[in-house]
Amino acid sequence: MSDLKRSLGEAVAAAFAAQGLPAELGRVTASDRPDLADFQCNGALPAAKVAGKPPREIAAAVVEALSGHPLLQSVEIAGLGFINLRVSPGALSDRAREIAGDERTGAGEVAEARRIIVDYGGPNVAKPMHVGHLRASIIGESVKRLYRFRGDEVLGDAHFGDWGFQMGLLIVASCDEDTFVRTLMDRLTGTAPLSPADEVQVMGALADHIDLPLLDRLYPEAAGKAKTDVEYRDRARRATAELQGGRLGYRLLWKHFVKVSRVALEREFHALGIDFDLWKGESDVDALIDPMVRELDAKGLLADDQGARVIHLARPGETKKKKAPDGTVYEAPSPDPLLVVSSEGSAMYGTTDLATVLDRRRTFDPHLILYCVDQRQADHFEQVFRASYLAGYAEPGSLEHIGFGTMNGPDGKPFKTREGGVLKLHDLIEMTRAKARERLTEAGLGGELEPAEFEETAHKVAVAALKFADLSNYRGTSYIFDLDRFSSFEGKTGPYLLYQAVRIKSLLRRAESERLQPGRIAIVEPAERELAMLLDAFDAALIEAYDKKAPNFIAEHAFKLAQSFSRFYAACPILQAGNEATAASRLTLAVTTLKQLELALDLLGIETPERM
Repeated sequence: MSDLKRSLGEAVAAAFAAQGLPAELGRVTASDRPDLADFQCNGALPAAKVAGKPPREIAAAVVEALSGHPLLQSVEIAGLGFINLRVSPGALSDRAREIAGDERTGAGEVAEARRIIVDYGGPNVAKPMHVGHLRASIIGESVKRLYRFRGDEVLGDAHFGDWGFQMGLLIVASCDEDTFVRTLMDRLTGTAPLSPADEVQVMGALADHIDLPLLDRLYPEAAGKAKTDVEYRDRARRATAELQGGRLGYRLLWKHFVKVSRVALEREFHALGIDFDLWKGESDVDALIDPMVRELDAKGLLADDQGARVIHLARPGETKKKKAPDGTVYEAPSPDPLLVVSSEGSAMYGTTDLATVLDRRRTFDPHLILYCVDQRQADHFEQVFRASYLAGYAEPGSLEHIGFGTMNGPDGKPFKTREGGVLKLHDLIEMTRAKARERLTEAGLGGELEPAEFEETAHKVAVAALKFADLSNYRGTSYIFDLDRFSSFEGKTGPYLLYQAVRIKSLLRRAESERLQPGRIAIVEPAERELAMLLDAFDAALIEAYDKKAPNFIAEHAFKLAQSFSRFYAACPILQAGNEATAASRLTLAVTTLKQLELALDLLGIETPERM
């Protein structure tokens, strides 16, 4: 099943090729003036340079070749040689009937499925998720759903930060905070495991002394102290190395950190409708690191650097400008070397990422790994990717960083609380839920719902507000967070889309109560035509989003579809259509619109309520 744009594109490309011109000049796009045409082709202008002919002469030959095409009502030349194409009502009706009869409402699948891992979320153990985790989670979830919907075999991996320097900081901070914890750690310095009964007893004791609020307080204090206190920082580094070396007490303390943290992490992810196939962390590749380091050394990739071991990544002559502390600008190899083993002997952030690539190749052998992480981490991923290719752990081009901008406050800087701190994700979700309740009440919606259903609806409105506000922007850009605007039931917002979906559901219930059945689609009115054309554009939007790893193309389609249905509903009565065939045709358009709209919203991770 091909959409109209693709079918017409093939016909126009053939018409250009018949003149001895490159077929790609026959590219067809949606018309800038839908009042004049459905599609347009501007290829005659660049073709004029190739053929040495006036563009209108080339366009005239294309128009002649397309004359009588079964999909077209008209094909005309405009201006300097633009080609306008209008689809015939019969062809559009046929296409609308195809879409209506398709469970995927016209959405195609990839020709050849691939195995793909989407690495997103990236929360750190023992640190509460904050607004900075929102975009990674929302975008990554949508990309995972899109690739899976298009037919790929996809795994989503949370990839917890649970094995680096922050663990050493927390170990030191916990020991300094609590005499019992410090005494326990001093006793458990070996590497031999405890009996199951003894381990249960130790873990229970740790639970009595360390909870999530304590960790929430300790980590920022420890991180701040390590920036200025060299001795403290060195203790944390040694603790990190001992943890990774298998020191029993530190391993048990780390295990408790993970257990306490995961409860809160799963709560926030669940609230946002985000799920992972793999709940892996940096620690899951710990056993791979020592043999990997030996292998890298054997391959001649490791070099000594001030007591540490690094992989040099820059190709000969590859440099970039850097600024020295005294302000002097100089050329240095680029990218920087990847630090694999610190001078204290511990594995670094890049080391675990490199080992994770190796682990994923062995366990899943993906064709592609997508890393949905803040754009500010681009340099880090360039280092990891280059090291992976040099080591033979991945095929060149099989690792891709799909970066994103920041969610900013009104000042244009990364979003903060009024006190200047980083807003916790849990607090943001609760704040948005409260605003959703307020908006529903203001709009006179949900008043007939039972309290539990009202709360469920308010939650869906809140999630739609957060997710659509984010996903309607191209991921590479930053955006201003404006809760009042994002939670409105008017304008380009998630709540508006939910309202339109609920409106269609209400219409379908009324039609069922009046025993009106969907029937054969016949496109007659302009509003019907506009809606059918948008239904046809779904697959093109999905392909664009898939190719660019950018869900905003789906969000844009969903918004245009909802707007078009609103105009259709106002211009084309359904229950009072005047005759049964027209009512049945329009009802089928409504059913199909709802199905496609809910499919698009689901790809964005947005769930629609049944009523408001």
